[in-house]
Amino acid sequence: MAVPPVVPAADLPADAERFDVVVVGFGIAGGCAALEAARSGARVLLLERAAVHGGTSSMSGGHFYLGGGTAVQKATGHDDTVEAMARYLMESTKDPDEEKIRAYCAGSVAHFDWLEALGFEFERSYFPGKAVIQPGTEGLMFTGNEKVWPFRDEVAPAPRGHKVPVPGDTEGTKIVMDLLRDRVEEAGVEVRYETGATNLVVDAGGTVTGVAWRNFDRTGAVAAAAVVLAAGGFVMNADMVAAYTPALGEKLFTLGSTYDDGLGIRLGQSAGAALEHMDEPFITAPFYPPSSLVKGLIVNNRGERFVAEDSYHARTSYFVLKQPGAAAYLIADSDHMDEQRMPLVPLKDGYETIEEMEAGLKLPPGSLTATMARYNEHAARGEDPDFHKHPDWLAPQTNGPWGVYDLTLGTALYAGFTLGGMATTVDGEVRRPDGSVIGGLYAAGACASNIAQDGAGYCSGTQLGEGSFFGRRAGIAAAARARAATR
Repeated sequence: MAVPPVVPAADLPADAERFDVVVVGFGIAGGCAALEAARSGARVLLLERAAVHGGTSSMSGGHFYLGGGTAVQKATGHDDTVEAMARYLMESTKDPDEEKIRAYCAGSVAHFDWLEALGFEFERSYFPGKAVIQPGTEGLMFTGNEKVWPFRDEVAPAPRGHKVPVPGDTEGTKIVMDLLRDRVEEAGVEVRYETGATNLVVDAGGTVTGVAWRNFDRTGAVAAAAVVLAAGGFVMNADMVAAYTPALGEKLFTLGSTYDDGLGIRLGQSAGAALEHMDEPFITAPFYPPSSLVKGLIVNNRGERFVAEDSYHARTSYFVLKQPGAAAYLIADSDHMDEQRMPLVPLKDGYETIEEMEAGLKLPPGSLTATMARYNEHAARGEDPDFHKHPDWLAPQTNGPWGVYDLTLGTALYAGFTLGGMATTVDGEVRRPDGSVIGGLYAAGACASNIAQDGAGYCSGTQLGEGSFFGRRAGIAAAARARAATR
């Protein structure tokens, strides 16, 4: 939780190194910030604590949440508009920042083109199933709650999860990061690995004017007109997790790299940064594929349904963790119970009758019998008056025996990461609690708070999408500040 002290600008030696822009962290946000700053004419230094580029970004599967009519959407026959994308994000985001959302949506197609110009191409294909990420190289799928009530009634659904052409669910983004590294080097950015920022340099007026750094036993400081913090989240910092998002410290597998220790956030705090949504993590234990399981029903330990089972897996998990004891069970009959290919949610048992299942799960007598009778009656008509599950995922669960998958926290393998970070403007300027901006300081990626704010509204691909998009904007804005300072 320690906030590093700032270094007074007056303490920098007269011969200190000087750059126009210093970027801290070489993940997707930092790489994009550095590249755009350099392309804008700035002399850029990029500091990375690890021995290689990539950060946590390189560990991810490769989803970018993009829309408004991308080439993949058009090629696969999916109509989408900037307005529809913006309306959906406004409806599904906890505390929507309309300026950021509209900028992101309006710039989404151009950002898609910018990403492909790095040197790869999203496959012009569509995956129609229910999965965490496309199993193959398909370029597009639904990765949010666009088809989930009430959002589908508010805005016409469109798939926006664009995946890089790498099969599987991990490390797809590495190809983007490798290309980004090449473009960064071509643009003349000076990259220093195994060199971490330790402190911000701040002048008497509160403006950030550089960073102090450490490389093993060597230390130093550089002056800069602008500093961009893109140093990741705080999921690997047990003290910060305990203080802000204690649920991430309970029986969970954390998704992050060694350097997701919150240093970027704490550096921002040292200069007076306000923090937003620090108490809202992303937590999930997907119970699909196979997608047939989505047609089952989920109940809590009172035998009651509490969420539409076709929700995006983070939304489902968000509501599971709010149930008594964070206990929940997925029930599927013999027609829909296939072996999982991703066994995060274990099979608890099989039952010959509903009454036997109710007793085996220690549910209140008669509760599950009533819940399943109501579900099956309406599902047979393609209806769900209680939670408005989409008809595509409705099917009576009447053909015994029944299988029960255990979604209970501590039994199912939940995984999570942090979403909160520094408050920023649409151009990445870091804000103080009173809303004013800290001169010379910018932030992007997992250490900044932008569109992704909680698990209930999260869409896969938002972290990479907003990290790269707002990272670019921060880099451009930082370069503009440096130009203005030299006039």
